[in-house]
Amino acid sequence: MLKDKIKNIHGGTLDALGMAIIGGQYAPGDKLPPEQKLCEALGVSRTILREVVKSLVAKGLISTGPKIGTIVLPSERWNWFDEQVVGWQGRIGFEPKLLEDLQELRRVIEPEAVRLAAKRATADHILALETAYHAMAAAVDAGNEEDYIQADYAFHIGLLRASQNAMFIQVGRAIGSMLREVFLITTRTPDDGIARSLPLHWEIVEKIRARDSEGAYACSKFQIDQSRQYLAVGMSQNASTPS
Repeated sequence: MLKDKIKNIHGGTLDALGMAIIGGQYAPGDKLPPEQKLCEALGVSRTILREVVKSLVAKGLISTGPKIGTIVLPSERWNWFDEQVVGWQGRIGFEPKLLEDLQELRRVIEPEAVRLAAKRATADHILALETAYHAMAAAVDAGNEEDYIQADYAFHIGLLRASQNAMFIQVGRAIGSMLREVFLITTRTPDDGIARSLPLHWEIVEKIRARDSEGAYACSKFQIDQSRQYLAVGMSQNASTPS
C-alpha cells in the first residue's frame, strides 16, 4: 500500500510539472524555482521531487547542473517518442509543424513497414487489419467520428505489427496521441475525404494478403500522401476559423 501511495504521488507530481513545462508556465531557458519552493508548491518531499526531476531530464524537458540550476530545454530537445511527453502535449494541442513532421516520419516508416508486412504478416495479422477496416467502414456509415478514429488507429498500428519489426511497433505506440490528432483533423475535412480513403486502406490489405510487397508499399505511400493533403486542408481551416 505504501509503495502504491508513493508511486501515485510520484506520478501526480511528474504529471503536474511536465504539464507546467509543456504548457509554457516555464519557458525554454527558464530556471525552475529552487528545490524547497517547488516542494512547497507541489506538496511533496525532496526525495519525490528529485525522482521527478530525474524523469524529466530523461524525457529531455530539463537539464540540471551545478551552479546553473534546473533549466527548461527547448521543444526540439524533448523526447517526442516518449508517450508521456506526447500525452502532455496532446492535452494542450499539437503545433501544426509537429503534425507535419509526424506525417513526414510516417511516409518514411509506414510504407516500409507495409512492404515487410506483405512478406511477414500472419493470418492473425491480416484478420486484425480486416477487422479494423470493417470497423472504419461501419463508423463511416454510422457517422461516428470517435469510432472511426479508434478503428483507423487500430488499422495503422496493425500495419506496424504485421511488419513484425519491434522498432516500428514501438514508434507507433509512442506517437499514438499525435496519430489520433492527425486522424481527427483529416476526419473533419470536407468532400467525403474519409469515404474516399477507405478503398485505399482496403487495397493495402489486399496487397498484403497477395504478398505483393512493392504494390503494398506504393499503396501505403499514396495513402499517406493523401492524408498529408487532408491534414494541410484541415489545419488551414482551423487556422482560419475564429475562436
